[in-house]
Amino acid sequence: MSAIAPTGSDRPLLTGGAYDPVQVETTATDLRVTGRIPAWLDGRYVRNGPNPIGAVDPATFHYFMGDGMVHGVRLRGGRAEWYRNRWVRSADAAKALGEPVPPSAGVSVAANTTVIGHAGATLALVEAGGTCYALTDELETIGSWTFQGTLPGGYTAHPKLDAASGELHAISYRFDHPGFVQYSVVDPRGRARRVVDVPVAGSPLIHDMGLTERHVVVLDLPIEFDLARAMRAVGVPERMIGPGSKVASKLIGRVPASGRLADMAASRLRNGDMPYSWSPEHPSRLGVLPREGAGALVRWFEIEQCFVFHVLGAYDEVDRDGRAVAVVVDGIRYDEVFANDDRGPEGATTRLTRWRLDLVTGRASETTVDGRPQEFPRIDERLTGRPYRFGYATGLAPDGTGTVDDRILKHDLVAGTTESHSLGEAVEVGELVFVPRSPDAAEDDGVLMGFVHDGATGADRLELLDAASLASVAQVHLPARVPHGFHGNWLAG
Repeated sequence: MSAIAPTGSDRPLLTGGAYDPVQVETTATDLRVTGRIPAWLDGRYVRNGPNPIGAVDPATFHYFMGDGMVHGVRLRGGRAEWYRNRWVRSADAAKALGEPVPPSAGVSVAANTTVIGHAGATLALVEAGGTCYALTDELETIGSWTFQGTLPGGYTAHPKLDAASGELHAISYRFDHPGFVQYSVVDPRGRARRVVDVPVAGSPLIHDMGLTERHVVVLDLPIEFDLARAMRAVGVPERMIGPGSKVASKLIGRVPASGRLADMAASRLRNGDMPYSWSPEHPSRLGVLPREGAGALVRWFEIEQCFVFHVLGAYDEVDRDGRAVAVVVDGIRYDEVFANDDRGPEGATTRLTRWRLDLVTGRASETTVDGRPQEFPRIDERLTGRPYRFGYATGLAPDGTGTVDDRILKHDLVAGTTESHSLGEAVEVGELVFVPRSPDAAEDDGVLMGFVHDGATGADRLELLDAASLASVAQVHLPARVPHGFHGNWLAG
C-alpha cells in the first residue's frame, strides 16, 4: 500500500494501519543505525503529511485535508543525531492543542504537503491559497510566512527552484480567485520579484507545475472547485445547496471579504472533506508561458483527458540555432481521479508519461514512458528545467497474494529502460529524494532517502540507498511511527 494511493477497506485511512495519525510529538536523540551513513551528509531530511489532531469523522475525512505534521531526522558526521515530529501550528491546530495561537498564524488550509528551505528559512507549504509557515531548525512553528510581505495570498505545494539563478518559481491558485492562477518568482533573498496572473478555465486544482530554462508549464486539468461539495462539508442543509450554490458562485471572487470568507470556510473544512472533484467537461490542456512574459501570452496545448498531480521534470528542446522548438514534460498520468474516490486517490491507475508540446505546429503528442503504476517522481533537482537522464519513483507492484510490494523505480530516460528494486515483502515506500554526493557530482552519484514502513514489524525507518545501484547504504531506525504522508526534502547544513 503506497503513501499516495490508499486501497482496501471502506475507510482505510483511520483503521490503525500505516496511515493512522499519531497523537504524540516525539523527540529522540542518537538514533540506532544499520549500515553506514555517509560522512558527507550534513543536514536534515524533513517530510510533511496530514495528521489530524484528535478524533475525526471517518465518514467525511479526506486524506488531503488533515492537520500538517512535519517529521525530521538530523544527519551529521556519520550519525543520526535526532528525530522529531511536530504539528504545524496554524491557528486552528494551536487551538486544538490547547495552546496560544502563534504570532500571525493563518487560519486557512493546513500546511500539510511539503517542507522546503529557501532564503535561510524552513517553510511548511500547502496549496489552494493556504498559509505558508516558517519553522525553526527543530521544526517548531514560528508563524506565517509571506515572503517579506510580497506574497500575502497563500502559496503552493510544489515550487521549483532554479539552481542556476537561486530563484523559486511557483503556480498558486485559490477557489475564490476563479479564472486565474498566479505565477510568482521569488528571489534568493526571499522576496517576490515577479507576480503574474495567468488565465485558466474555471477554478482548477493545480498541484504541480513544469519549469524549463525559458518557460513555465501550467497544468489546467479536470479537477475543479466543487461548490456544492464545499457547502455540504460546512454543514449547509441539502435543501439549500442548489439555490445557495447559485448565489454563492456569483459572489466568489467578486466581493472584498471573499478572502476572509475563504479562510472561514477552510477552517470549517479542517480535517474534513476536500471541496474539489473530477469535472469531465473541464478541458485537459498544458499551458506554456515565457518566464518573463505577461499572463496573456500563455499558449495552450490540448491533451487527452487526464490529471497530473506530479511532474517528474521538464525542459526545452532546441534546434541547431538554439531556438526552442518544443517543451518536453514528464509526469504521472491519471486517467481519472476524484470521480468516485471521495476520500483520496484510491486505486487510481497511473503511468509515467511524456508530453511533447511542439512550439512550431502548436500540437501536443503523448508517449507512455513506463506503464507500471507509480507516483512521487523525483529527479536530481540540480537539473530542474534542463535535460536530465535519470528519474526515480515509488512503484506499486501487486505480488499476487493480495498485498502490495512497493518498488523503487529508476528510469533511464536516455536508454529507455527502468530498474525495479524491492526493499522486501510488506515494506511500504514513501517518496524518495535524491541527494548528490557533492555539488559537482554526476547525476546519479549520491543517495536516495525517504521514510519507509515495514508492514510485517510495524517499524519505520529512514532508508538511504545508493542512487546508482539502488543498493542499501544505511537505515536509521525511528523510535516512533511515521504515518504515510506527502513530500520530503533534504535541507543541507
